[in-house]
Amino acid sequence: MMKPHSALSAASTSRSQRSAFAVVVVLASAACTAKAQDAKALISAVVQRELTANRDDHSAYQYKDHDVTPDHDTLVYLVETPQGSLKKKLEDHGHPLSPAERQADNDRIQGLVKDNDAMQRARKDASHDDNQENELLKLLPEGFIWSIASENGNMVTLNFKPDPSFTPKTYESRALAAMGGQVVVDRKQDRMATIRGTLIDDVTYGFGIFGRLRKGGTFQVERREIAPGHWQMTESKVHITGHALFFKTIGSQEDEFRSDFKPSPAQNLQQAAEILNQIH
Repeated sequence: MMKPHSALSAASTSRSQRSAFAVVVVLASAACTAKAQDAKALISAVVQRELTANRDDHSAYQYKDHDVTPDHDTLVYLVETPQGSLKKKLEDHGHPLSPAERQADNDRIQGLVKDNDAMQRARKDASHDDNQENELLKLLPEGFIWSIASENGNMVTLNFKPDPSFTPKTYESRALAAMGGQVVVDRKQDRMATIRGTLIDDVTYGFGIFGRLRKGGTFQVERREIAPGHWQMTESKVHITGHALFFKTIGSQEDEFRSDFKPSPAQNLQQAAEILNQIH
């Protein structure tokens, strides 16, 4: 039979163990909360930095752009200017253009240089895309639950998953809010290097009448610092099955690769056309 003082000692030990366990649980919970707050604070800082760069960085570049979809496979050379951008087709499905195709492409370029209405429409479309990108960027801190997955020097990998308390307000944000994945950021510069995601659930519009994006679709975007403080997309892969009547770029199968970046000296479309004329 346990003696009274032994029973008291055992009870005391049990209470101490329970107290110690409770402390561990509280500390672990606090650590998890702190890490979640750190992750959200980091992605918030990155988003703000990207929005500032989109607003203030007006650098223009020229580069090769290889775009592959089920319908086409083209390599173009693109020159950016303050007036917009021009591109010249170099290859089609891995083959150089024929003389007739080159002439047709040159005629297209000269037509765009002279067609103010076409360039205004192109600039309007580009501005719409930029605004849409900014709006989706703003959703990242609030639309997901964030956690730190790993750290390697300045590079930090963040995991994200949908926040069930978040209510998307646009068709585009509904698709984004159904994603889970990872973002790799350069903590030293607060810039986004990689974002990859997977559609966790089907996304339907109008009970599927106006569109449906299928669960399991993926996207990945790679960005690199091509000059000090200047980041550009170098690779994009979108493989989402389905259709949506409300936007063109979501619900597609497309791989895009950009390379050979260098500053563009062109100040207008005519100068861009002259640069493209030297590209073979």
